[in-house]
Amino acid sequence: MSEAILVLEDGRTFHGEAFGAIGETFGEAVFTTAMTGYQETLTDPSYHRQVVVQTAPHIGNTGVNEDDDESDRIWVSGYVVRDPARMASNWRATDSLELRLKREGIVGIAGVDTRALTRHLRERGAMRVGVSSVDSDPFALLARVREQPEMVGADLSAEVTTPQPYVVQAQGEHRLTVAALDLGIKRNVPRRLAKRGITTHVMPAHSTMDDLLAVKPDAVFFSPGPGDPATADHPMHLAQEVMRRRIPLFGICFGSQILGRALGFGTYKLGYGHRGINQPVMDQITRKVEVTSHNHGFAVDAPATSEGEFGRVEVSHVCLNDNVVEGLRCLDVPAFTVQYHPEAAAGPHDADYLFDRFTELIERA
Repeated sequence: MSEAILVLEDGRTFHGEAFGAIGETFGEAVFTTAMTGYQETLTDPSYHRQVVVQTAPHIGNTGVNEDDDESDRIWVSGYVVRDPARMASNWRATDSLELRLKREGIVGIAGVDTRALTRHLRERGAMRVGVSSVDSDPFALLARVREQPEMVGADLSAEVTTPQPYVVQAQGEHRLTVAALDLGIKRNVPRRLAKRGITTHVMPAHSTMDDLLAVKPDAVFFSPGPGDPATADHPMHLAQEVMRRRIPLFGICFGSQILGRALGFGTYKLGYGHRGINQPVMDQITRKVEVTSHNHGFAVDAPATSEGEFGRVEVSHVCLNDNVVEGLRCLDVPAFTVQYHPEAAAGPHDADYLFDRFTELIERA
C-alpha cells in the first residue's frame, strides 16, 4: 500500500497508509464517536469540507450498499480510520468501503492512531488539516494546509442544496404538505415525514417565500447543513417571514441555528463540536434524557427564556455533556427546533417523537 501523511495546521503529523483514492485533500479535521453508520456519515451533506476521523477503530466491516446513503454522493473531504476491514461481510453489501471511496475520489488514510488524534483535537480544537498520499513532505503539506479557508465564515449551503425542487410523497393517505428548505437535507427526513402521511416538497436553498407558498404548505421545515450559520442571511430572513405569517416551522441542526438567528440570538463555534450517535440530551419539557445523534460544530447562544419580536422563546433541550443549547421552542408563534438529528440513521431513535410533535403543531395551527 502507498504511504500517506496527515498534517494538522498546528504541525502535528501522523503517518499511515493510503485508504481510498490516491491524492491530496484538505478540510476541517473533526471526529465522530459513532461506532456504526459510517455510510450515513460519509454521505451526510453536513460533513461537506470536513475530514472525518472515526474514533471507532474498526471501520468498513459491513461494506456499503445502495440503500443507506443519505444523499447521492459522499460529501466528506477526507476520511481517517485506524483499522479498515479487510473484507466486507454483510448480506446487504454491494461493495467494499474502500472501493466506494476510490470510485468517488475520496482521499483517506488508515493505520493512524485515531485515539491520539482525537485527544489532540479535543485539547486543541477542530482545525484545518491535509491528507496526502502523493507528497511525503510534512512541511510542504503544512504550508498548503495553512492556505486553506477556515470553517468560520464559510457559506456552504448553496454548494450542497438540490438544484431543482422535488417531491417525496406521503406513505398511505396524504394528510399534510411540508415545504422543506434544503440546506443539506438528509434523505431520512422526508422519509420520517412520509411515514406520518406528510408529502414533502424539497426546495433549493435560494427559494423565496413565494416559492414556498406556491406548493401550498401546511408547514415549513429548515434542514440540517454545513458551514457557518452566521453567513446564512437569506434563510434567516426567510425564517422570519415564515414566523410573521404564523406558518408552523421546524428546524433541525443548521436549520435550528438559522431559526436561532431569526429570533435574535447569536451563534458561535464550538471547540471541537458534537459528532456521533451517543450524545445525551435532556428534553426540558418532559425531563426525559435522550441518547441522540449529533453533527454540529456551531451552536446557538440563547438564554433559558427570552422575549422578542416573535414573543416568548425558551430553551427546550440541552446537552448534558456541556450544557450547549440543543433546542428552542417559541411560545407565541408555531415554531421549534432541535440542534441534533431525530431522523438519525442508523440510529439512535430516541428523538423520533419530534416528528410527531411537528405533526401535532401543524394540526393545532
